[in-house]
Formats: sequence, structure tokens, C-alpha cells
Amino acid sequence: MTLKNLLALVVLLGVVGVSLAKPYGNPIKSHNGHRNPHMQGDLDLDYYRFRCPQVESIVRRVTFQYVSRRPTLAAALLRMHFHDCFVRGCDGSVLLKSPNKDAERDAVPNLTLRGYEVVDAAKSALERKCPGVVSCADVLALVARDAVLVIRGPWWPVPLGRRDGRISRLSEANLPSPFADVKTLKKNFLDKGLNTKDLVVLSGAHTIGVSSCGLISSRIHNFTGRGDFDPAMNPSYVRTLKKRCKPTDVRTPVDMDPGSARKFDSHYFNIVAQKKGLFTSDSTLLDDLETNFYIQSQVLTRGASFNRDFSESMVKLGFVEILTGRQGEIRRRCAFVN
Repeated sequence: MTLKNLLALVVLLGVVGVSLAKPYGNPIKSHNGHRNPHMQGDLDLDYYRFRCPQVESIVRRVTFQYVSRRPTLAAALLRMHFHDCFVRGCDGSVLLKSPNKDAERDAVPNLTLRGYEVVDAAKSALERKCPGVVSCADVLALVARDAVLVIRGPWWPVPLGRRDGRISRLSEANLPSPFADVKTLKKNFLDKGLNTKDLVVLSGAHTIGVSSCGLISSRIHNFTGRGDFDPAMNPSYVRTLKKRCKPTDVRTPVDMDPGSARKFDSHYFNIVAQKKGLFTSDSTLLDDLETNFYIQSQVLTRGASFNRDFSESMVKLGFVEILTGRQGEIRRRCAFVN
């Protein structure tokens, strides 16, 4: 083949996207060497290269507009993405509304989700530029990443090509519980193709988390029904919490990473190591050899690997039970099926 013909072939491949595509293989297709039928499907970093090439810049612009004004939305949007992926996979089903109030977003753990308006605004901007192309599931994945980036947290690649689910059921919203022990949490994550390291790393998102007194009331005021507190907690921390949260108070907000709740960093692991984890699901990470080792290593190294680890685990989370190809649909509005 002459040089001229070779150059022509390279140009042609570039035009059709063959040589420029960036396929991203599903990192959770298999576990312990066995293929998981619920974890199939690959995505592509350049999935919208020709049909909506500005997708990432559009989503980034909208997300910045919202989160720069209200930085607490970063934690809210990251949490929304996690809640979406853990129920029916990353298919945008948490965004769906039901006239009967029986969709995922109506489940008790999701009643405190915030940030739907950011996803809707990003989707609307995309619909104006390239209608019917970008899925709400992809929009949510991008918004979560970009929201964290706005508050100077870590960046991670977001492979695209997810399709939107058509089903959203309140009864299926069985999310990892803040009251769960580490054995239960490990199973929750394993069922989604995620491992123990992913569990402890993604728990680190609590570095920007905010909860409320209602979720910790029994833990600090009446743990066993005798007016006591959870012995897994630091007594001085319990005293501090009791000053903020009276026994009947269910609304007052409480930072999950006291002293560093506005900054995405590894400080959460220092707090857990000091037995100041707000939830049982935080404290119980000290009860497992692998999760405890990771916590101690982050404390000793001042979070040397946390940002990289978090990025890797977020990529894996984004592949959980995805719909691709002809599965699902591309919703026109994120809150409603077509």
C-alpha cells in the first residue's frame, strides 16, 4: 500500500470513528473469574462523539452554575448517583416520578435526595442541542462527577452509553443501610459486583456528607433501651452530639466529617479511626481486617492514594447493572418514561 493510500485510510478511519473511539471495558463483568450475567455491557468515553460532541462541556457548565452557588449540592448529587446505581443499576430510575408515589424516589432513604433540578437543567440543555440522544443515566453520572470537581474533589473518567430504565419501584429501593454491620455491607457491595475495597473507599464520600439528628438519635441517647450510647463511639464525640441533638430532634443537620465537611479529602478516615463515625455503617468499618487496614493506611499516609482509589471505584460503580444497546430507552424528560 502506498503512503498516499495509507494516509487516506487513516483519515477515513478517523472520520468514521474507528481509530478514535475510546471503548471502556466493563470492570465488573466478572468476579472471582466467573462472568456475572447481571453485569454485562461496555461503555465508551467517546460514545457521543458524533451525535452530541459537546455533551461533557454542556453538563459541566450547567453543573458549575448550580454547585458553585450551592456547594452542598456536590454531596447530594454524588449520593443520588450512588442510590441510582444500587437499585436496578445505573439506569436513571431514581429520577422517575410516579403519580402513585410508589417510585424509587418515594422510598424513605430517597426522600432526602436533593439536586434533581441540576440533572433536569443539564438534560434540558442537551435536548436543545442534540434532542433524543443523551440518556438521563449518563447525565446523572456526569453531573455527579462534575459536582465533586466543582468543590475541588477528584476527577474520574465517565464512560458513556448507558440507556434509561423504564421501571422504578419503591419496593425495590433496598439500599445499604446506615445501621448495617460490615458483613452485611460487604454482601450489599458484592451483590453489585463491587468488592471490599470499593466499600471502604466509597464510604469516604462521607467526607462531604451531611445527615440529621433523627438518624443517630437512638445511637447516642438510647442504644439498648437503657438510656445508653453505642460503645463503638468515642464518648467525647457522643457528648458533643448530644449537645446538638436532643432526644426528640430529628431535623437538625449533622456533619458526617466534623472539621472537614466542606472539603473533599481523606479526613473522614481520621474521624472513623478516632471512633467518631456518625453511623453504624461508618464505625463498623473498623471491625473488618481489610477495611480497617485501608482506614489506617489513609490516616498514616494522609490520604496518599484516596483520590486515585475513589476515582477507580467510581468508575466501577458507574458500570453496575447498566442497560446498553437496545435495552431501555433515551428519555426526553428524566422524570418520565417516553
